[in-house]
Amino acid sequence: MKTVSEQIVEQTMKELQMPIKATSSSRTWTDPYGYRFLVQWTNLVLLEILVRKFTSTLPRSEYRLKAQLDDAIRSCVANLEEGWKQATTSDYLTFLGYTQGSLEEVQGDIRRNLQNGFLISTPTSSIDKLGIDLTSWKTYCANPINSSKFLYFPLTDGKGILKELKGEELTYEIFHELINKTDYILRNLVISLETKLTHDGKYYEIEKARIRGNLRFKK
Repeated sequence: MKTVSEQIVEQTMKELQMPIKATSSSRTWTDPYGYRFLVQWTNLVLLEILVRKFTSTLPRSEYRLKAQLDDAIRSCVANLEEGWKQATTSDYLTFLGYTQGSLEEVQGDIRRNLQNGFLISTPTSSIDKLGIDLTSWKTYCANPINSSKFLYFPLTDGKGILKELKGEELTYEIFHELINKTDYILRNLVISLETKLTHDGKYYEIEKARIRGNLRFKK
């Protein structure tokens, strides 16, 4: 019969040998501004610039609509940036969910602006025809070491495309294309992080089983 002290010592040793839960150390980043290497962030910053150019064309009487749309796209960018600094993958996923929710709000507001006649529809219009190549950004962001002058394109825009662009030139199709492409790559990011969580969870369970086996063997 083990004494109380012996039982406490044994329980303490078991707890010390238990693996750390995956979620407690699942987020690792060396660059505090690493989100700028994400194509998702680049797309959202571009979308924010375009949204603000468009909302500047709205009648003064539509100040609530302007404020709502500006706030929604600001939340998209802010949540992605804040999520990057979260300590766990699970928390990061939560903030990505907020980003996706705000993006859906932007999509709805853009659709309502079309319905209310504030935004024009030109079926032949596209992001590419504005002179903006989203595909090239993906290439640059995938190779950041060799692409520093392109990495923050929406903020620097060396070609002056965004500076010269007028809000009146923007169409429903341009917004629809950019929002859908951004939503797609956000969903892919979420899927990859969920896969990571699943993998970490399985590793944690395997480690627990291994340690239990070792303890049984020592007995």
